[in-house]
Amino acid sequence: MPSRTLPNLTSNEVASNNSANSCWVTIGSKVYNVTEFLDAHPGGGELILEYGGKDVGSIMQEEISHTHSEAAYDVLDDNLIGFVAADPVLETAVESDRPQDILPLPPNETGAEELRANDAADYIPTHTAIETTPMRNAEDLHRDTDAEDDHRKPKFLDLDKPLLMQVWNGNFSKDFYLREVHRGQSYKGGESAPLFGNFLEPLSKTAWWVIPLVWWPQVAWVSWVAYGGIPSGFQFTAYWSTGLFLWTLVEYVMHRGLFHVDKYLPDNRVGITAHFLLHGIHHYLPMDRYRLVMPPTLFVVLAAPFYKLAHTVFYWDWYVATAVFCGGIFGYTLYDCTHYFIHHKKIPLDYFRQLRSYHIAHHWTDYENGFGVTSRFWDRIFGTELAMPKPVKAS
Repeated sequence: MPSRTLPNLTSNEVASNNSANSCWVTIGSKVYNVTEFLDAHPGGGELILEYGGKDVGSIMQEEISHTHSEAAYDVLDDNLIGFVAADPVLETAVESDRPQDILPLPPNETGAEELRANDAADYIPTHTAIETTPMRNAEDLHRDTDAEDDHRKPKFLDLDKPLLMQVWNGNFSKDFYLREVHRGQSYKGGESAPLFGNFLEPLSKTAWWVIPLVWWPQVAWVSWVAYGGIPSGFQFTAYWSTGLFLWTLVEYVMHRGLFHVDKYLPDNRVGITAHFLLHGIHHYLPMDRYRLVMPPTLFVVLAAPFYKLAHTVFYWDWYVATAVFCGGIFGYTLYDCTHYFIHHKKIPLDYFRQLRSYHIAHHWTDYENGFGVTSRFWDRIFGTELAMPKPVKAS
């Protein structure tokens, strides 16, 4: 049967489909589109709309007023459209040594065992594929289906082929692209799907340990030079720490204003492809272990304007400006390493656990908020802090 892997949907996306025009419900991690069933529901569509965007598992099992037959569950299975990482799944991933075994859904067998051990067995999806034809924009709804050929085409991107040219040539609408690119996929347990498919491929991959190996010695040496030109160690520490603090603002502004410029993204192939290269690929393949930190060659290009900015703002003293810049660069290295460890490692510190829970929610719950990676501080200042749910257990 022609099929494709079901997408992972964000909690926000599921919750927003709660009207008669588009009504989704969930049971555990499964998401069902029941819009076409509203008029046919024996108890009336209003009863379903009351639970639009919500979990209906408990109410469907309530014997007194909502006894449902096996036929009702068959109807749901016919309308299964994807998976959502419910709170117990996110909690298990936060506590896991290998969150890539759990997310994106469905988990592998190791991840499934962790979910069972965390009393979240009800959130392990059992269906992973559906019959499909490729649709990239509204016009495709009116295109005749070619049963012999359509099933061979992926709906969005084929992970076994170079991704960049697929995005460039895909003729995706902006709305379609943004919806699909934020539905995280997994590729061979965290390996890197081909991006360029040529000699540029190695330049797109960076192991996390390259960041401290390349930049920490340089930061230490240039900081020592700056220290030599500043009257006291206290002043040097203050300026260097100022740079470290300013990095947290740069981190937030870049993540929100550059990487997630979704609303203002040009609706053309240039804008969409640039977005994919900058950050879209990370949301589409969030567990890619070699595309979580910035390649040194790209960082040099992005860091040059900040070097100039530091020496423009602190124009009166080259050593002061350099100390501030070094503090900022060190902050960047902490950000990159933190980002990698959030996705792939577990550190037994409560602050790190909170960061991990927060960033996982950014990916799987609401990618339009929660832009801080090393801190929530600027999210709180600018009103984009994610409301973190309390841990829950499957009923």
